[in-house]
Amino acid sequence: MTNERAKEIATSPVMANVTCNGLPIYIQHVDEATDMARIYPIGEPENEQDVPVNSLKEHH
Repeated sequence: MTNERAKEIATSPVMANVTCNGLPIYIQHVDEATDMARIYPIGEPENEQDVPVNSLKEHH
């Protein structure tokens, strides 16, 4: 996934089907300077983590 698409998903009110390592996740923020995304597994907001944007996959 690109930084641009990850940012679009993060700011969209529509929930996108995105996974990281097979787990459905929510994107909170994208740091373009480091190509990292702040995410958490859906239903587990206490498990925030920073992952490379290119590790995110969008499913249609």
